[in-house]
Amino acid sequence: MQQELNILILGNNGRESALAHSVLSSRRCHRLYADYASTDPRLIPTAIDPSDFEGVANFCRDNSINLIVVGPPEPIVAGIHDYLAASPGLENLRIVAPTAEAARLEGSKEFAKEFMAETGIPSPRFMPVDEETVGEGLAYLESMTPPYIVKADGLSDGRGVVICADLAEAKDVLEDMIIEGIKGEAGRHVLIEQFVPGQECSVIIATDGDDYVMLPVAIDYKRLGDGDTGPNTPGMGAYSPVIFADDEFKSMVDKHIITPTLRGLKERGIDYQGFLYFGIISVEGEPVVLEYNVRLGDPEAQAILPRIDSDIVELLEAIVERRLGEYEMKISERAAISVVLTDAETHTERSTVTAVADTLDEARRQVYDIIGTIVRRNDNSPHPKPIYYRTDIGSEL
Repeated sequence: MQQELNILILGNNGRESALAHSVLSSRRCHRLYADYASTDPRLIPTAIDPSDFEGVANFCRDNSINLIVVGPPEPIVAGIHDYLAASPGLENLRIVAPTAEAARLEGSKEFAKEFMAETGIPSPRFMPVDEETVGEGLAYLESMTPPYIVKADGLSDGRGVVICADLAEAKDVLEDMIIEGIKGEAGRHVLIEQFVPGQECSVIIATDGDDYVMLPVAIDYKRLGDGDTGPNTPGMGAYSPVIFADDEFKSMVDKHIITPTLRGLKERGIDYQGFLYFGIISVEGEPVVLEYNVRLGDPEAQAILPRIDSDIVELLEAIVERRLGEYEMKISERAAISVVLTDAETHTERSTVTAVADTLDEARRQVYDIIGTIVRRNDNSPHPKPIYYRTDIGSEL
């Protein structure tokens, strides 16, 4: 008989809530510790600061945690896997998150782009810029055609990429990031990247370092306003499945992107176990990589996880036990759409509404019906708070 597990999920965003919901559907879960609300008696509502590594380690020891899943990127990039793996009394703790070395794929865009270039993975041309090479960066911008992409090298909560319509704006953004430090230390090193037109999608795999399984492909909406206007955000919505990501397209992603990535990591002695996200753009039918993330995407997870019919805890175990070659991923034919609601002023208070239906059209109708009910209840409450959301998630369908 398989052991029932005590599981800890770190993080308190929509991604972690979706993951908690999936974990509670598994018979393998004995206790779930998560910042989540549910009437399931196996859930112990738990709020832990993911950046407090010592506190996390103590909690795992005190509560006999068997399996921990780290949701947000900051603790992963900062090395929580390495810290927990070296902590006394946690020798049997299984950690679903890559090491700090592997997490450089997200922690440094320059590292990721150089890795792609060395490995032969298709990606837009780029130039790294720092305080000493600002002049060269400005000249590089002048050699390009608009629009211009300027990216902070480090983590910026989804707000480190700026799409500039003209050269003057691009130059201002470059100097503001590096010299003025408007993105903090994450922006002291910057990438200038070629803009490539096409259709974007999010491809996420689970890998045990040897084998991998692909999760359902999704499309997310990064910009704040309808019609993809306004600044980038951590994400305003997502849906799955993706019509253009058919078997032929996914086969090309495997051949030209996923397999070379995993091989390149192995050649560098990097043992990658966890979720790996590929931000992909289809350029005339050919997949090109825009970015790596070293965890489940948010809000993609909210549209992806409801479509996985196989046991999510067994998937997590297969990752850390190197058994993904034996794991059968079962994906539902149903569709899911998630829409992010924020406060209308700062857009920092975030929640997600998800609907699952037989078709994307029906899921879209349902999700906006639910949002309409939420907005009406808010408007009629004694202390209403203005709610903002995009009204066009999935509208191209």
